[in-house]
Amino acid sequence: MGGLDLSTILVIAGLLVVAGGVTGILAGLFGVGGGAIVVPVLYEVFGLIHVPDTVRMPLAVGTSLAIIIPTSIQSARGHLRRGAVDVAILKSWIVPVLVGVVLGSVIARYAAPWVFKLVFIGVAGTNSVKLLFGRDSWRLGDSLPGGLVRKIMGFFVGLFSSLMGIGGGAISNLLFTLYGKPIRESVATSAGVGVLISIPGAIGYILAGWGKAGLPPLSLGFVSLLGFALMVPASVLTARFGVALAHSLPKRRLEVLFGLFLAFTCARFVWALIAP
Repeated sequence: MGGLDLSTILVIAGLLVVAGGVTGILAGLFGVGGGAIVVPVLYEVFGLIHVPDTVRMPLAVGTSLAIIIPTSIQSARGHLRRGAVDVAILKSWIVPVLVGVVLGSVIARYAAPWVFKLVFIGVAGTNSVKLLFGRDSWRLGDSLPGGLVRKIMGFFVGLFSSLMGIGGGAISNLLFTLYGKPIRESVATSAGVGVLISIPGAIGYILAGWGKAGLPPLSLGFVSLLGFALMVPASVLTARFGVALAHSLPKRRLEVLFGLFLAFTCARFVWALIAP
């Protein structure tokens, strides 16, 4: 970060710590890793330290996936203790999610920045509409399909999540609610999905960015060790508060909050596309 004065460095560090705290709350509250907050914050921070546009977005996504690892584990453990996680779904998704994440990591090495943003807008926008305006009659079925169809779903959850830098909660929550799963169980199971995605996703982005020109100091491929070090402690400390909120709020309020959260982050990326 050569050329930056002390006050700018302190502002950047403060932003990372605050974003880490928000990430932890979101991980517990919505079953997401908080990537929808982490990615845009990191994107702006990397702009402040003059990271080239060619690597700025994948660096934000890869760092987000690394940060999501401890918050997803913390959130999943909290929901598991409350008996709300559908373990059968997680077991059936292990292999297809992993395959999707690996493919997403390969794409990340060559994709233009707009690809990451467009994927986020499509998934987050659809989910937000469903949560804010959907009715109980908006169903694809009474339970999540099994067999090959379920595995294909897991593959796309892993693929899109790795391109968005999220733990999969935005996508898996959409699927679970469309197939009649209660919102709290959807949130809890999505936290487990975040564990399946974040670990291989972070490793994949390290490899995808290995040797890329323009990466800032203290980076392992597309993962910033500085961003990880500053954001993780705060996120781990606050994840428990999000879990408690998820189990205390009324069902409809939780749906509306999650929908508004996704609408806001979706709008952020629309703006990034039209006014880069």
